Amino acid sequence: MRMIRLSGQQGVPVITVDDNVVVGFDRPRLEQLLASGRATQVELGVSVADAMPRVKIEGSLVGRVKKGSVADRAGLAARDVIVEVNGQPVASAADLRRIVATLKTGDQVQLVYVRAGRRQTAELAIA
Repeated sequence: MRMIRLSGQQGVPVITVDDNVVVGFDRPRLEQLLASGRATQVELGVSVADAMPRVKIEGSLVGRVKKGSVADRAGLAARDVIVEVNGQPVASAADLRRIVATLKTGDQVQLVYVRAGRRQTAELAIA
């Protein structure tokens, strides 16, 4: 039997499905939990924020890269700005999260980022 609980404050829903917490409007993750009973959320291993107010480039600014993560193995570093994933433009941190939520383990991902004013490409294998 599946236990579902809804809570939250200040307009942000928090849904708990068994032991998995879904915050906000992460519909793909919620649908996955309801369909399969478990989450297989892909993580790049980066903390991100909107780049525009900080570095004058539209994209997702990398704050930290988790050691040993997919992003670390691909060579991403703090202050890189992710601007495209698999041909889809990334204008904000929310865009990056939305795109990453559609990825699955085993996917090959082409990521375009800006470092020191130069566009670069990284190939990632989601593990």
